[in-house]
Amino acid sequence: MADTVALKTEKRQGRGSHKAAKLRAAGRIPAVLYGHKEETISLSVDHDELMHAVRHNTRVVDISIEGKTEKAQIVELQWDCFGKDVLHVDFKRVSADERIEQTVPIELKGIAPGIAEGGRLDQPLHTLRIECPALNIPTSIRVAINDLHLDGAIHVKELKLPEGVKALTDPEAIVVHIIRPKVEPAPGTEPLGGSVEPEVITRKKSEEESEE
Repeated sequence: MADTVALKTEKRQGRGSHKAAKLRAAGRIPAVLYGHKEETISLSVDHDELMHAVRHNTRVVDISIEGKTEKAQIVELQWDCFGKDVLHVDFKRVSADERIEQTVPIELKGIAPGIAEGGRLDQPLHTLRIECPALNIPTSIRVAINDLHLDGAIHVKELKLPEGVKALTDPEAIVVHIIRPKVEPAPGTEPLGGSVEPEVITRKKSEEESEE
């Protein structure tokens, strides 16, 4: 589970792209804090502190506002067009006894024997939507593939989830499976049955013309 990170914030006055740009130039990121039917507050947070939390996959942080600390979930990050810098962040208030929804990455562990059996590993699902305690969010869902053989599959309903975690993704969805490689026809050859029917029709027509 990810550790909680403390972020010092400052209230900000006014909105608009010009003021937001000035904040970013000063090394701060515009933010907003909302939830629990309380006041929505416009904030700014230190760029480096926020990026440290993001790099460590932190989902819940301690927001410090004028001497008061609130726990908040990082709900949304707005990135620049290059996906390198965060332009804005949304925080949502959470409590210790609250359950929240979150999307977490899926991490494969081990080596599937089905690969040595001639198969190819395919992972249709890379993230999992879950419901879990707000203060106990897993950094990832680990899936062991050591027993995954050719034609075998692991579905969402078969995942071993941490205590208190519930999967919200379709239980029948395939997380990972070992598939057989497609056999492509040799260059210059027709697929089986590809030209049989036209030949039969032509031959029958020629025989009828001869009888006339």
